[in-house]
Amino acid sequence: MSLVINSNAAATAASNYLNVNQSLFQKSLGRLSSGFKLLGPSDDAGGLAVSMKMQAALRRTDALITNVANAVSLLQTQDGAMGSASAIVSRMSELSALSGDPTKSPADVANYNTEFLTLKDQLISVLAQSFNGVSLFAAGASSKTVVTSAEGTQNLQITLADLAAAVTPITTAASLAATSIPTYTAALQSIATKRAKNGAETNRLDFASEVLLTNRTNLESANSRILDTDIAAESTKFARYNILVQSGAVMLSQANHSSQSVLRLLV
Repeated sequence: MSLVINSNAAATAASNYLNVNQSLFQKSLGRLSSGFKLLGPSDDAGGLAVSMKMQAALRRTDALITNVANAVSLLQTQDGAMGSASAIVSRMSELSALSGDPTKSPADVANYNTEFLTLKDQLISVLAQSFNGVSLFAAGASSKTVVTSAEGTQNLQITLADLAAAVTPITTAASLAATSIPTYTAALQSIATKRAKNGAETNRLDFASEVLLTNRTNLESANSRILDTDIAAESTKFARYNILVQSGAVMLSQANHSSQSVLRLLV
């Protein structure tokens, strides 16, 4: 190899390797310090696009999990109200039976009627209950839609039962004498049917919530494989690039000094 002054190919090559390794070293440092494998679109353009969609799906899934939990709370509150209504109607039926006792005096019957009127007011109060401004019971039974998939393609309906219709013969009665045991039996059967539907819808929401939680876990794992740094593997790369940068700097210095041997020929 000839000795020249104007060019130093060895130093140029060493400088190029040093620049490449320095860039890799800085990128590895950034991945370790941030915890992210993708520091910019250039690292993995396709992967970044997929990750963005997954992150959006994760946020929607989190929102849906909250919505489903709120819907369950609504149904549980509704069931609690129907349970209270059932207890009230059951007590009213007991009062109806007691008031029919031929041994009871008019004063006794009047006392039963007083309790009946008080319980009727409470029953009417139960019908007016709401959850966060949403009425628990709707006239002519309506429903509300609960979305159960991040894509918005799956949903289910929860029922706002028409409890008023079930107890109208009771709430419109002027006195205990205006009702009969069959009236209460029919009301209790209707309430029981509505509570059974409430329970079925609650169970379905619970299963929907489990699916959402499972989907969220899998989405998070998939997104992590694209976005997050494998610390163990990256630490190994970092150590390698660190050594290469240091050795490259030493070799560049040696390459720059190697051309000084030309001076010996000029002395």
